[in-house]
Amino acid sequence: MTIRVDPEGNETSALFSLVDLSGKNVLEIGSGDGRLTWRFADKASHVTGIEPFAQSVALANQNIPHELKDRIEFHQAGVDEYAANAQEESFDVILLSWAL
Repeated sequence: MTIRVDPEGNETSALFSLVDLSGKNVLEIGSGDGRLTWRFADKASHVTGIEPFAQSVALANQNIPHELKDRIEFHQAGVDEYAANAQEESFDVILLSWAL
């Protein structure tokens, strides 16, 4: 049995009703395995996903859709670690979804 998460698209509809991601540089905190990333990344100019769990980052990198490979990057890091070690960057939008 295949499990489909949000087949009605309620999650992405809610996201798109709150923010326009068109052409934006997005930081996704707690990107996990990319489950949500794939649903909005085609609208963004670039997405940086950060996730502390190595297995999730490996899965996300393995599953980046071919057409998005040049617009998405994933890093294994928590938000504190990423902020401390990242080059000075600016993001238009920062997303934090399903993360504690």
